[in-house]
Amino acid sequence: AHAMPLKYRENRSEYLRQITQEMLPQIAGEGLADYIDVFCEKNFYSVEETERILEAGARYGLKAKIHTNQFHSMGGIQAAIRYNALSVDHLEVVNETEIAALRKSKTLPVLLPTAPFFLNDEHRPPARKLIDAGLPVALATDFNPGTTPSGRMSFVLSLACIQLRMTPEEAVNAATVNGAFALEMGDACGAIAKGYLANVFITKPMPSVAYLPYAFGSDLVERVVLNGQVH
Repeated sequence: AHAMPLKYRENRSEYLRQITQEMLPQIAGEGLADYIDVFCEKNFYSVEETERILEAGARYGLKAKIHTNQFHSMGGIQAAIRYNALSVDHLEVVNETEIAALRKSKTLPVLLPTAPFFLNDEHRPPARKLIDAGLPVALATDFNPGTTPSGRMSFVLSLACIQLRMTPEEAVNAATVNGAFALEMGDACGAIAKGYLANVFITKPMPSVAYLPYAFGSDLVERVVLNGQVH
């Protein structure tokens, strides 16, 4: 649930009824999704509306994820924790109380640096503060037509290092290992290890791993191995 359709702006309860009583049962019944995601933000979905959707999803076995704190701190993180959300995405605006709450939870912060970049927003996810607080952060693109019309993860790595002040090693870890755990796939994906799926890419010669985020915009991938097949 991202934005309320225009024709329901004056009848929000009806659209929420459709989500909770029609869409979610059908999605779960047809096995179309494992998770549900709500954008808990001012002018989108309130905390109460978010919790109503997540509670309905839980009844149908759909696990929670939340996008929140992109522009305002309004209780979305606390809602994510209450409903055992696997991840909470954005966090451009986050306070010390929310960081402390995340430290006590199993909800993984996912940072989306290309969103504020595209919107020219001065607020960026405080990666350093989150990492220094002991939180494992993941990185993702937030690929969507409204605020991030790009799915290029290499640029996400670059922004994570250049603007969010992450080290190259932290950025790579956040984009791979932690990203896999945000999808409950940490035991099969996200690392090069025995028993894991062989999903890797081989780069052109580079002086170090730091060259990946350093050479932003460059095509450094020479070969891709997907599920053990070389492409």
